[in-house]
Amino acid sequence: MPDRAKQYSNLKYTLEIAGIIYTLIIIVLFLKSGLSEELVLALNKTALTFLVLPLYLLIVSLGYYLLAFPLNLYQSYILEHKFSLTTQPLADWFKDQLKSGGISYLIILMLVSAFYFILKYNPHTWWLAISIFWIFFSIVLAKLLPVVIIPLFFKYKKLSNEALRERIMRLAEKMKVKVLDCFEIDFSKKTLKGNAAFVGIGNTRRVILADTLKDKYNYDEIEVILAHEFAHYQLKHLLKLVLVNSIVTLAVFYLIFRTNAHILNLFGVSSLSDLAGLPVVLMYFIVFGIVTQPLEAFISRSFERSADSVALETTGLKDAFISTMDKLASQNLADRNPHPIIKFFFFDHPPIDERIRMAKSL
Repeated sequence: MPDRAKQYSNLKYTLEIAGIIYTLIIIVLFLKSGLSEELVLALNKTALTFLVLPLYLLIVSLGYYLLAFPLNLYQSYILEHKFSLTTQPLADWFKDQLKSGGISYLIILMLVSAFYFILKYNPHTWWLAISIFWIFFSIVLAKLLPVVIIPLFFKYKKLSNEALRERIMRLAEKMKVKVLDCFEIDFSKKTLKGNAAFVGIGNTRRVILADTLKDKYNYDEIEVILAHEFAHYQLKHLLKLVLVNSIVTLAVFYLIFRTNAHILNLFGVSSLSDLAGLPVVLMYFIVFGIVTQPLEAFISRSFERSADSVALETTGLKDAFISTMDKLASQNLADRNPHPIIKFFFFDHPPIDERIRMAKSL
């Protein structure tokens, strides 16, 4: 099983790297070939002004999806079936692709529309105004996630196991965490991996248990998992992550503000307000994401270690924590002891063996 997990992880990260490189190549070719400029010119001649941006985004998004489809299919469907991590039929997978594509398109359309609107009317400090808007938008999305987006992909209902529900609510009260209620979702329709989450903001905050976890883990194991999730809230990790992401967003847009003229000139685009240069903005985010990923992963691992410590201190369920880690490693085919370079770049949680060693040391 460890060799199988290592093989799965190596393939997953190789595909992730290949996907990033492939995306950057597509963007560069799209700009260098003049196709982006030609598409904008064609739309300006044939479409109403207010439809140019939505149509440009739609055509570019569909074109990219088709070009990346083989890699996407292998990465998110074939690979998961190959390692027996899902039983989802191809037709259902494709429906999810359509839904996620539609949601992504609408979100990107709103963000990009705001980008060009602010750029037009605030030419000197647009980078700051756009950053604030994007940050605010991400917070709104986090609030809407459990009530609007998750129900589009999963059916969920209030947790039917009253004894387990009461235990979770008592834990939340003990840790001074306000929870609307506990829900279970039909996770097994899409994946056999185990998962649980504490999602939402304010009056949408709720516990969600996947059926792949609820039915395979005992009460102590579920409690220590949720104690970990509640610890993130208790330690204000969400707020800190929002701050980190806000700084990253500000840094990217300020970098674009300071350097866009030089980069756009490389691709023959006249100015940032030219819609044909939109892929350049995307390229900034991809490259900046590559550079900052190790730092963000390091911060996340630090938060996860703190949450583990609080969960163990609050519940005292050391044995349950260790058995949970073992079960999750087996169920999710997690690489228990990755190469340091893989951990440095990709792991936003400490490796399983490291988490178990920490628990045993307490």
